[in-house]
Amino acid sequence: MFLERSINQADNIGWIEVICGSMFSGKTEELIRRVKRAKLAKQKVKIFKPKQDTRYSKKKVTSHDNNSIKSKPVNSPEKILELSEKFDIIGIDEAQFFDDSIIYVCNKLANAGKRVIVAGLDMDYRGNPFGPMPNLLAIAEYITKVHAVCTRSGKMASYTHRTVKNEDLVLLGDTRRYEALSRREFIKVKRKKK
Repeated sequence: MFLERSINQADNIGWIEVICGSMFSGKTEELIRRVKRAKLAKQKVKIFKPKQDTRYSKKKVTSHDNNSIKSKPVNSPEKILELSEKFDIIGIDEAQFFDDSIIYVCNKLANAGKRVIVAGLDMDYRGNPFGPMPNLLAIAEYITKVHAVCTRSGKMASYTHRTVKNEDLVLLGDTRRYEALSRREFIKVKRKKK
């Protein structure tokens, strides 16, 4: 099995690309764009997402502007390893929802010669690093930080603000529950809540 090969035995070493940013910044859109280009080049691609993400579709990765591509929902990162052997490129959306084993899985895939494209929120709604994303950023060969437009100032936004009262770290949602804010607007909102 390809995952059992050591780095020394692998024919070629792959790499990890991370696409990060706030909500509404185009992370999933960029993941879909890269995957579609790879498919045009006749590369074998498989996309995964957390099973809990059912906002737009159970079996598709879908951007907020309804661009989508077929994906495989999984409960754990280990399942990604099991299902990736026959593919050249592995796409993973909403990586912040996986546990830290996603870091091991991405490394294992890249070491086995795969191109791994990971998209996820780099910060949670409180402005803190989100789940495994900081470690994924640390091990990635390529990082793309995308930005939204602040809904209040029209400036560059890199923060996700939750607009509903709920203290759970994970709360799936869209524009009815979240907005993208600039640093300045995010700080203003946090000050008002104190």
